[in-house]
Amino acid sequence: MAKSSAPSRERIVAGAADMISRRGLSATSIRDLAKHAKAPLGSTYHYFPEGKQQLATEAVRYAGGAVARILRAELRAGGPVAGLQAFLGLWRGIVVESDFRAGCPVLAVSVEEPPADETPPALAAAAEAFEGWERLLAESLGERGVARDQAEGLAALIVASVEGATAMCRAKRGAQPLDQVAQQLEALIVGAIDRPA
Repeated sequence: MAKSSAPSRERIVAGAADMISRRGLSATSIRDLAKHAKAPLGSTYHYFPEGKQQLATEAVRYAGGAVARILRAELRAGGPVAGLQAFLGLWRGIVVESDFRAGCPVLAVSVEEPPADETPPALAAAAEAFEGWERLLAESLGERGVARDQAEGLAALIVASVEGATAMCRAKRGAQPLDQVAQQLEALIVGAIDRPA
């Protein structure tokens, strides 16, 4: 059976996530997203008949899910410090390998101004991704005896710090913000586990 030369839906979504991580959503057209994924515009509309917002939403879900899978595996295998190191390592790899041109597509969608009186589906998907990462971290901390409120607060701090440091790396054209945040967050995790509330 001959293979189809049409790009897969997943390849288009992955390409869109990468493009959004570089340019943001507002500065990217569906034509740009299709071109970046090396997909014909017709194939893109075939898979995403609702257009740019549908593709952006899927791209955010794809990125959020990919990060969650890595985070979940590391948390299960090695606990909160290993999860933190994997989370930081993922973003460090992305910013450094892209020569500080790419960041997090979930964050990119989150910082753009939504239309008045509307929550676009991509923004809702970004909130779900952040909440999912926080939940994984909080559960891992809780399994090590950290009280629920403290675990949830620390998980939110981890996600916010790493996302912010990723943006700072892009602006500063260097990985130092992630390295600095890594030291501080690791110390907080160890302290919380050693002295559960």
